[in-house]
Amino acid sequence: MAPDKLFWNLDFGAWDFNFGIYFQLVFLPFFQYWLVNSHSVNGKSGLFLIFAANHSKDIMTGKDLRIVFMGTPDFAVASLKALVEGGYNIVGVITVPDKPAGRGRQLQQSAVKQYAVEQGLHVMQPEKLKNPEFLAELEALKADLQVIVAFRMLPEVVWSMPRLGTFNLHGSLLPQYRGAAPLNWAVMNGDKETGVTTFLLSHEIDTGAILFHEKITIGEDDTVGDIHDRLMEIGAGLVVKTVDALAEGNYTAVAQDDIQVESLRPAPKIFKEDCKIDWNKPAVEVRNLIRGLSPYPAAWTELVDGKGKVLSLKIFRAEIEPAEGLTPGMVETDGKTNFKIAAADGWLTISDLQLSGKKRMAVDDFLRGIHDPGQLQVQ
Repeated sequence: MAPDKLFWNLDFGAWDFNFGIYFQLVFLPFFQYWLVNSHSVNGKSGLFLIFAANHSKDIMTGKDLRIVFMGTPDFAVASLKALVEGGYNIVGVITVPDKPAGRGRQLQQSAVKQYAVEQGLHVMQPEKLKNPEFLAELEALKADLQVIVAFRMLPEVVWSMPRLGTFNLHGSLLPQYRGAAPLNWAVMNGDKETGVTTFLLSHEIDTGAILFHEKITIGEDDTVGDIHDRLMEIGAGLVVKTVDALAEGNYTAVAQDDIQVESLRPAPKIFKEDCKIDWNKPAVEVRNLIRGLSPYPAAWTELVDGKGKVLSLKIFRAEIEPAEGLTPGMVETDGKTNFKIAAADGWLTISDLQLSGKKRMAVDDFLRGIHDPGQLQVQ
């Protein structure tokens, strides 16, 4: 905000002063003397001291803060990038250690580390967050604030270190979907909306006081991959908003216990067996499972071909075709472009899939590689 201009006109004996003082109407705790050169109507001149407020050092913005950022995957990179490109002072980045991956088992850097190195940021990769050497290095950064996006659970000695505390960006509308896989579970459960929330860290996971949130609609055809990409960008903006608000003290923290909900839905870590399709369930539930796990980790089923060979199949996209009198798990195909499997109350017409050990492919490519696809059955 531009400062207001106040003209003071004083009549003090023989002296008539007219001078401009620029200031913002903010009460501040310290002052300075301003030296003012004035003149009188009779030609005499003199120097006078004016006692005026100096507030320039007291106005704190997000860009004045020393920030430590913690994160790992692509989802976190968007937030770090928003802070860096916004001119915020990132004094350190904490991410996971490099890990072997792929067929060659070569060390792979996290997405956050790759971006941080490109930007010349100071990177730390502790194996243990309570390691004394790491804690000393972290404390030496003298962070005012720590920002967490898709990282890991922090010990209190870490999250309580900055004077403004530590906040996390979570992929749900808290208090719903506390846990490791909030985006997946929201889609798998058929929710119509979701969002992101920033909250202050506390002792229990994902239970701290809420700062801000942003909502989005989940479309009928949205996969968790679609939701991930949208919330990644929205979340980055929310992180910047939260940093500024904490710096300026312009926020109201709301305890999660004060938010009334009918029932809390958890978002636990997803394991392989959670991803297996149960064809005895209604078609809508099966399709929601597929959408909520696409593209990763992906819903799967097992088929048996005419020779008795078991085929493990990941399914990324399917549409519902209502039907009655079906046997769950029965397969119907023309052997060319149409491939569907029956759920309890309808067909799931599959269009995008992947055989174990193969690349993701369209259904026509899959059928072309199967000898006598009409013999396929669900295991």
